[in-house]
Order: sequence, then structure tokens, then C-alpha cells
Amino acid sequence: MSKENSVVAVYHTHTEADQAVKELQRGGVDMRKLSIVGKGYHTDEQVVGYYNTGDRMKYWGKMGAFWGGFWGLLFGSAFFMIPGIGPILVAGPLVAWIVGALEGAVVVGGLSALGAGLYSIGIPKDSIVKYETALQTDQFLLIAHGTAAEVAKAKDIIESTHPLYCTLHTAEAAAA
Repeated sequence: MSKENSVVAVYHTHTEADQAVKELQRGGVDMRKLSIVGKGYHTDEQVVGYYNTGDRMKYWGKMGAFWGGFWGLLFGSAFFMIPGIGPILVAGPLVAWIVGALEGAVVVGGLSALGAGLYSIGIPKDSIVKYETALQTDQFLLIAHGTAAEVAKAKDIIESTHPLYCTLHTAEAAAA
């Protein structure tokens, strides 16, 4: 299991999460080190998706413009059906962590594929349960990862956007 420094913020709405990403971009945070996760749609339309580590994933539905902006900013995009959570959209490096966990059969006792991806970078199980619960209630996760200094900078910017909560996960704490 690789250990990463990361900060995870939870937002009520896609508008709040979008604003936070824009603030991080303005603050000079590397967009390749951000991921966003959310259900974020209430529609009767059929959702079609796949994971893609290239440039784009298209999403058709009421939130298409919101997610489309992230596909252009963040590297990698995916649609996953997670039992207990439902369909989620993911943009950023978290896609690779989830796929790696699935392909490597790293799914850890009681964790979903999303949880296994988060766990693989050192996020503790109790926090993962909290994040999955947030997704079940249609909230959004914003994850920044990198060196301790990069994550500290991202955390300062994220806190200025008033998320529901913001948690720092350090490689040192994960190793303990």
C-alpha cells in the first residue's frame, strides 16, 4: 500500500465543489493532483459511462456541464456502479487508484471499490466510511494529494471555501 499525503473535503452541492476547484486552480495547485467524486444527478435518463485515463469522458444528463468542466481539467474520468452507494462519477487520479484496487484484488474487508482505492493511498477505514456516507447523501468529495507542502497549501485554500468538513491525511499518520 503506497502512502500519500491527502486532504479530503466534503461539499453539499456541485456548485460549492466547483468553486473550490476554481479556487485551487487560481491558487496554483496542480490540477493533476485533484480528484472529485459525486453522484450529482437526479434524472430518469439512462447513464452511460466508462473509465478512461485519457482526455475525456462524456456524461449525458442534467449535470453534464458541471462534470464536463472537470473532465477538461482533471486527468482521468470514470463512471462506477458501487453497491450501497450507487452510480458515481469520478475525475482525477482517484480513478487509477480505484482501478488499481479492482485489478489488484485489493478490495479490503467491507470496503467498496471506492473505499479500497482510498485505503490504498493511506486513508483510514473510519474516514472512508464517513466519505461513502457523504456520497450516499448526494454530497461531493474533493481530494488533493501530493507532498506535505502541496497538501498543506491545498488544505488552506479548501478551508477558505467553507466545506462541510475537511480532513488532512498524512503519510506519517497512515504509516503509524
